[in-house]
Amino acid sequence: MFTSNWGETHMRRLGGDKKAWYYPSILQTLHRGSDIMADPRRVEFGDFLRSRREKLSPKTVGLPAGLRRRTAGLRREEVAQLAGIGVDWYIRLEQGRTVSPSVTTVDALARALRLSKTEHAHLKALARDGDRRAFTREIVPPPILRLIESLPHPAYITGRRWDVLAWNEAAEQVFAFGRLPEEDRNTMLLMMTNRQTRKAYGAGWAEVAKRMVAMFRATHDVWAGDPAFAELLTRLRQGSSEFVKWWEAHEIRSTASGLKTMSHPTLGVLHFEHTSFQANDDPALKLVIYTPVRGGGSGGRAWASGS
Repeated sequence: MFTSNWGETHMRRLGGDKKAWYYPSILQTLHRGSDIMADPRRVEFGDFLRSRREKLSPKTVGLPAGLRRRTAGLRREEVAQLAGIGVDWYIRLEQGRTVSPSVTTVDALARALRLSKTEHAHLKALARDGDRRAFTREIVPPPILRLIESLPHPAYITGRRWDVLAWNEAAEQVFAFGRLPEEDRNTMLLMMTNRQTRKAYGAGWAEVAKRMVAMFRATHDVWAGDPAFAELLTRLRQGSSEFVKWWEAHEIRSTASGLKTMSHPTLGVLHFEHTSFQANDDPALKLVIYTPVRGGGSGGRAWASGS
């Protein structure tokens, strides 16, 4: 029913060399000369190129530093040279114009910008012409609902927008999803704007939250411009200054298992190993399981068994 991997990517930036600012409206177009840029995903493609270019030093790629550099990182013409493409073509790509780079060009840019495997996959996803249907909230099939209800440890199901769609009793005891309005049951909103969540993670909150922002960035960019994702992004930007800073860095990470430690008001300190699985029935659905780690605080075993 599930395979262990969750990927893909989704949202919107209004471009050029300026800082990123996001808006719920998805129909606004930008004019640069005779070009009209109306594809938010192409804008995200260009912003990702720019963010990676600015992080590379000439020394890293074997180029001389030169006498004057007004901005950090490589120049556009240097990236074009390293990738073996025309300067004007690269500028169009970075500005988010409506041009379609080939697979060969994307691969060359990934090598020139020293992209990681995850970053390379992200650039490829943004270059593809994706599904333009509007996002709709997923429905969890009954067999998957019965599966999570049968699990003794905290488990929940999320959708493409990271909304929490279903959860079991053990997850309710830890996360109290049922006490939240439906529109607030979203793992990004909980991590970035919920005071109780921030308090639960304590000194480790920033590390966990920053990692989640980079993972959500990978999801969001492919859905660039969709109203549901735009609404969520607006709430995140308005609710967290840290989110704004980390978001504009345009870091990308893949989803991975790991350890989390939380301080619960009644259960005490909880240590979990978390992992996620993608549903074969509907790849939009992700099962997340929190397995208590032995010897960590209250361990979670008593409440997980329903006592």
